Amino acid sequence: MDSTAELRMWSPRERSDHTAFVEGDLLYVWGGYHSVAGEEVFLPSDEICLYDMSSGIWETRAMTGDVPPSLSQTCGCCLNGVMYIFGGCNDNGHTNQLYWVNLLDGMFAWRKVTESKGTPPSPRDRHSCWVYRDRIIYFGGYGCKQLREVNDSQSFITDETSWATIGTALFRFWGWNNEVHVYDPITATWNEPQTNGVPPTPRAAHCSATLGSRGYVCGGVEATAMDMHFLDLESWTWTKVIPTSTVPVGRSWHTLTAVSDSALFLFGGLSATGKPLSDAWMFDVQTKEWTELEHPHRDQPRLWHSACLGNDSDVIVFGGSRDYTLLMDTISFLQSPSQSHCSDVLVFQTQPYPLIRLCEDCIGRNSRILQEQLLWLPPKFQEIIQKRTSCFRAAAKSQERSIPLL
Repeated sequence: MDSTAELRMWSPRERSDHTAFVEGDLLYVWGGYHSVAGEEVFLPSDEICLYDMSSGIWETRAMTGDVPPSLSQTCGCCLNGVMYIFGGCNDNGHTNQLYWVNLLDGMFAWRKVTESKGTPPSPRDRHSCWVYRDRIIYFGGYGCKQLREVNDSQSFITDETSWATIGTALFRFWGWNNEVHVYDPITATWNEPQTNGVPPTPRAAHCSATLGSRGYVCGGVEATAMDMHFLDLESWTWTKVIPTSTVPVGRSWHTLTAVSDSALFLFGGLSATGKPLSDAWMFDVQTKEWTELEHPHRDQPRLWHSACLGNDSDVIVFGGSRDYTLLMDTISFLQSPSQSHCSDVLVFQTQPYPLIRLCEDCIGRNSRILQEQLLWLPPKFQEIIQKRTSCFRAAAKSQERSIPLL
């Protein structure tokens, strides 16, 4: 068997709470965790998976350098081909460390930011970020603060079920925040801009997306409904969006993806009643209307998944949990063992395809009956069709593996 065939048959391990980005035709997937004998196990942080969206072929690359520890609920983003990982937690507690790795030089060598100016955010997880004008803007999350940081704070809601002491004197509290922190990679500088307007309530496990000069955020834990807000990243002014249509049910651990200059795509998550969701919605930022979309993945709910913008405005969803269970009381969420993490790729078409894409897909789906005619095509177009054929076959095999046995 040749190496191409081996790559075609390989697929990454199922996972949730991972980081994913699209650069060119490649989807990069890093980190996360999966279940082994009912226990949640972190996936190695010294490897990264690459998915060719044109061919459906996966491969994995080793990573070196200042490899981050295994983390849960970290926040990742990609800026100019560089992946940044900030925050998260593990058995040692919450962290506010920042790591970066160049995805384009082929080396995949991690670097830890050890010298930066300004004050970094406090340790946290389940936060989000926007990328704008070569800066990373972090919002919200759940984490710990010292007593002096909590007093008289309007940007932090204390989780009264979770607090501790260090030694006999220093108290540390956990809770949700709605803070905004900016990191400039060029100058390695942190700052906390003064915002105007009415900010969203403190929250975590929400979703966010950058659209033009606005950073949008909606939903999350401690948010009572599917509210939508945006921060003007030029004036630092918050605005609450008042929808003009039916609104999706409140949720957390969902995704929000900018798919055009005026549209945001929302998928999945966990409802306020603890139900995994599989609905998809489009939000028009100009008309402020939510529109529920029909799609072929209604029987595949997801939470803690990733969603990235692919070619031709496709949204590429990878991994996540489909029947994760949370035990809830009136105050907090208590996590119970996960049953089913995923490793499949779901593709959502959000815009009409161009004619060339329709032709490529049609030939790729029917390549077996068009074998003789394929030889008439120019060599470069033959390569494109070969990738599309491989992609459809890989998708069919993945669907076969995902069908439960009766």
